[in-house]
Amino acid sequence: MDIKRNGSQPSGKGPADWFTGTVRVDPLFAAPDPARVGGASVTFEPGARTAWHTHPLGQTLIVTSGFGRVQREGGPIEEIRPGDVVWFPPGEKHWHGASPTTAMTHIAIAEVQNGKVVDWMEKVSDVQYRG
Repeated sequence: MDIKRNGSQPSGKGPADWFTGTVRVDPLFAAPDPARVGGASVTFEPGARTAWHTHPLGQTLIVTSGFGRVQREGGPIEEIRPGDVVWFPPGEKHWHGASPTTAMTHIAIAEVQNGKVVDWMEKVSDVQYRG
């Protein structure tokens, strides 16, 4: 058994190469081999968002507070709220973040395949974000 105590892992700033706006990443867990799942709590300030990206084995988001947006390539922007659970299938290009006026926090869960958990792509433009 391994207990990760609240506050025992430092928060980090979402890197500018992968995020637009102010984003805080709080690591939650990274299961040891042979397991391959990891998770983090990610907080987006109003207007903040990820760049477009994919996950080799998919990604689950669990919204814990606020009001956010998600979009898969070619689809409409969808609104997300606390209690919503979002699944992106393997290889599906997508982004997620806060609404323009309200912060949003979600728990992000994804698995590693061949040493990789995410493939980052171009940033979501302001025009794309506004829909």
